[in-house]
Amino acid sequence: MIKFYYHPSPNPAKIALFLEESGLPYELVPVDTQKGEQHGADFLAINPNGKTPAIFDDEVGAVVFDSNAILLYLAEKSGQFLPGADQTSRADTLSWLMFIATGIGPFSGQAVHFRHFAPEPKTYPLNRYDFEAWRHWRILDARLAQRQYLVGDTYSIVDMAFWGWARAIPFILGDDAWNQLPNVKRLFDDINARPAAQRADNLKTAHAFKTAIDAETLAAMYPQNARLVAA
Repeated sequence: MIKFYYHPSPNPAKIALFLEESGLPYELVPVDTQKGEQHGADFLAINPNGKTPAIFDDEVGAVVFDSNAILLYLAEKSGQFLPGADQTSRADTLSWLMFIATGIGPFSGQAVHFRHFAPEPKTYPLNRYDFEAWRHWRILDARLAQRQYLVGDTYSIVDMAFWGWARAIPFILGDDAWNQLPNVKRLFDDINARPAAQRADNLKTAHAFKTAIDAETLAAMYPQNARLVAA
């Protein structure tokens, strides 16, 4: 059994999709990040970085955190959703998986922060992170103009990593973003049509997660702001 530490946000969504696709048995452990539960001692013992998702694989006693590391771990454990065993396929898988981990995720997350939550003035940082988020998503769109999936000829963990963030594209980039990323939208729709994706999306209703953006939420999500008050 795998304990899956989950919040309904982009990075945990990737793992939810893999678990639903693979059929690996798992127990959902809610972590309400808008209440600050990720900063509690119990969760920090699982992931000292205080971020969801994380898993505990009790078959081998292993803790794994960071969503793309978890995808790779589960794919290798189960032998599922890796594009190929040859070195060329592995090189492609690692390159594009890390592109999503180090580019798509961070720049999309910062674009969301400065677009929706940061105080003024924010013209400079919003311009930087919006530009970089668009640049990364357009790289994926150009790649998908030439192929059905991001790596190889079959659906893989790289597409699952993509799906986690693609679900939030209008919130990240604006309401017109889908019109400018037609190939990204095509793959997103293809994955959304899969029954496992629908089950993964429905996990957000498995627990009464907090949705209100109030002072408690902002303090939990952006603890660095306490330094501004102290100053």
